[in-house]
Amino acid sequence: MTEPNVAILGATGVVGRAMIEVLEQRQFPLSRLTLLASPRSAGTKLSFRGEELEVQAVSEELFEGVDIALFSAGSGTSKEWAPKAAAKGAVVIDNSSAWRMDDACPLVVPEVNMAAAKERPRGIIANPNCSTIQMVVALAPLHRESRITRVVVATYQAISGSGKDAIEAYRGQEKALVEGTEVETDALQGQLARNCLMHWSRDEASGYQEEELKMVHETRKILGDSEIRVSPTAVRVPVINGHAEAVTVEMESPMTAARARELLEGADGVEIVDDFANGVYPTPVQASGTDPVYVGRIREDVGNPGGIQMWVVADNLRKGAALNAVQIAERLSL
Repeated sequence: MTEPNVAILGATGVVGRAMIEVLEQRQFPLSRLTLLASPRSAGTKLSFRGEELEVQAVSEELFEGVDIALFSAGSGTSKEWAPKAAAKGAVVIDNSSAWRMDDACPLVVPEVNMAAAKERPRGIIANPNCSTIQMVVALAPLHRESRITRVVVATYQAISGSGKDAIEAYRGQEKALVEGTEVETDALQGQLARNCLMHWSRDEASGYQEEELKMVHETRKILGDSEIRVSPTAVRVPVINGHAEAVTVEMESPMTAARARELLEGADGVEIVDDFANGVYPTPVQASGTDPVYVGRIREDVGNPGGIQMWVVADNLRKGAALNAVQIAERLSL
């Protein structure tokens, strides 16, 4: 087919800008790129392949002739505009939480379940949550070998996952601490500088946070197994970019660390960084700006023989959002 026309809604946000960067870096074949945002961001100019493209205020007419629409503009915006874009003939790849658990919308990580994208009754493909994406890339090779029965995960999530305003608020807090002035806490719902927070929306009935429950439900949907037990704890840490996760896995059949490492070494999207005896393991600083899901500290679970523990790190703006969406677009059958 001819090269597709692509639109990005939410082009001026941190993920939208990352989408533009990833499209350019991966030399994504497209005929036209249309940048869309809210009316207040219209007129902003962003660079793509040596040209300055003007961001336009989103409207139904601007989806005419668009083949692929990458959305990263929040759940409310997606609920309004994704069906309209799909009605114009675009395949929508949406980064918000709006459509992830909709049975008519596949929830896709290309290395894990790209085949699910073939059936998209609404014309919408959902991008999973950033913390879920990197975890399931590491889990899938183990799951294919021996069915996973339980996952215990603690996340150490970077500030960029909350957007550019959160990054600026964090930098303001650091500056205030250095200068000895009052730390403004409203924007981040507390002091994150030199601290850790758990400040996602809370589910009072269960005692969990929305971010944690996303990992439960999304992991099951992506891996195609509604009985996998997922026990998550999500923590925001004073890191600008790059999520890290401590993951403990239980499977139907015992697995050695050597076998887990062998499976992960050959896995699509995974890079092993694991020589802990010499202080080598993945870090957010190393992952930031790169594409792989890095896995280290692969070891047998001393508290549950036959289980596996590992440390999983990735760039949450790239693999956790923009890159995953572009990879879906690259592998689509339009």
